[in-house]
Amino acid sequence: MTSPRPIAVIGLGYVGLPLAVALARHFPTVGYDLDQDRIAELRTGHDRTGEIAARVMSDSPLTVTADEDAIAAAEIYIVTVPTPVDDNNQPDLRLIEAACAGIGKMLAVGNIVVFESTVYPGVTEDICGPALAAASGLVCGRDFYLGYSPERINPGDREHTVDKITKVVAGQTPEVLEQLADLYVRVTSGGVYRAPNIKTAEAAKVIENAQRDINIAFVNEVAAICQKLSISAHDVLEAAGTKWNFLPFTPGLVGGHCIGVDPFYLAHQAQKMGYDPQIILAGRRLNDGMGDFIAGCIDENMAGPGRALMLGLTFKENVPDLRNTKVVDVISGLRARGHAVLVHDPVANGEEAERLYGFDLLPSLDGQTGFDAVVCAVRHDDYLALNAGDLARLVREGGLIADIKGIWRGMERPADRHYWQL
Repeated sequence: MTSPRPIAVIGLGYVGLPLAVALARHFPTVGYDLDQDRIAELRTGHDRTGEIAARVMSDSPLTVTADEDAIAAAEIYIVTVPTPVDDNNQPDLRLIEAACAGIGKMLAVGNIVVFESTVYPGVTEDICGPALAAASGLVCGRDFYLGYSPERINPGDREHTVDKITKVVAGQTPEVLEQLADLYVRVTSGGVYRAPNIKTAEAAKVIENAQRDINIAFVNEVAAICQKLSISAHDVLEAAGTKWNFLPFTPGLVGGHCIGVDPFYLAHQAQKMGYDPQIILAGRRLNDGMGDFIAGCIDENMAGPGRALMLGLTFKENVPDLRNTKVVDVISGLRARGHAVLVHDPVANGEEAERLYGFDLLPSLDGQTGFDAVVCAVRHDDYLALNAGDLARLVREGGLIADIKGIWRGMERPADRHYWQL
């Protein structure tokens, strides 16, 4: 770019905020979000997602706003809103369509609209383009242009941040592609990969997470077999991992807003085209069933209905994100089998847990004792720090220590407590 073009990032969550902060180091950038409380927090330097440190946020030249008028002068709009699935696991594009309607009212000739939200191949050109054209009265591909650069944010990952990863970029025309490549190459040391077209870039994103989902489904099935054999899947995978080309996946709960969602986007488009995606959907079914399977295993290792303490609720370790966490399936499975379940999570927001799932989180583990079972569901640092004495206090003699994540395998555990691991 011969001169910096003003940029607006739409959506300031786990994806949009780190991107906006990185862009603001090189371009005049405004970050927009509908959540006025979120904007107020960011203006004080606080990022509730934990992705951007307070000092970095406070020092950033990024402007954040909930006022549409503040982004009307942008020449490049980058959309990073969530793309979840509905209750039937079908793509829910309402947020991205709403973003298109809002941006369309402000579009001017020569503007570029880039989508980072995960979508199935064709959404950018077949749905977003027409929506922008309808809202603006402009012609897509002549008056304004489309681009796609899939997000690759891994919440809580401090190594593969947006300023270090390779960014895939695609543009509606060769000229737009080069403009976007020049934009993204300035914000990341990982360089850019020019996809041949937008649909290729969209497809690349959904298969990245579908591949991980399928690999985790395989080790989850291995874990189920190992339970029948009365051996530890963690021990089996550790032994198998000594082979140089063995892939290091571990069993467990597959939640969150990416791996547990994106395969449905790919499957949706495949089915629209008349193809039955058997492996992708089989992996999803298996992973979606793991919560109840684990609850059944825990129930079998308890001496009848009792009080259980669930350690961890977020979908991932050391990350406060509660969206689509599959720990709720374990809790529901235990309660359906007659157990009373209390929940603790040191990083989750208690108000959000109550709003999303109706759970009243324990404020701390202080004073908690005598449970019939303690279940480690999330590998938080706080739980890694627990020792045998802590577990002896939490679990009564004869009670169960259920270790879904295998974090206490090497610990000298308290006597007279039964230990189960996935």
